[in-house]
Amino acid sequence: MKTLTSAHRGVDVTIKEVGCCGAYCKPCMKQQKAKYPNERTCLGCKLEYESDERDLSKAKCKIKVCCFRERELETCADCPDYPCETLSEFWSKKGWKYQQYRKHLEFIRQMGYEKFLMQADTWKGPRGKLEGK
Repeated sequence: MKTLTSAHRGVDVTIKEVGCCGAYCKPCMKQQKAKYPNERTCLGCKLEYESDERDLSKAKCKIKVCCFRERELETCADCPDYPCETLSEFWSKKGWKYQQYRKHLEFIRQMGYEKFLMQADTWKGPRGKLEGK
């Protein structure tokens, strides 16, 4: 698995903070830690597997199982079979966010992780506007 860290606005942002589906996990993790400081909250899609604090064999998300566990990719944007039936099923769900995650993956495929992370680090949630396609 590749590791990319980008220093943006004096803060390190990494690919690990991008979910397999294209969600940007970092803002939500920060918000949850602030709101629930004494509780275990969402860790994002991929964090804590390398340190064995989480067991990847217990993952249930179809996208994470295929992308991260079986193919050892960082996101579906890296997959040679993109787009696939699993993603198409995910994108067909009701809700604006699913199409946003699709746009994130398309952006990553076209522009790369570094440009994605520089923009995503300004968002207040897991999705936002991307410029420069």
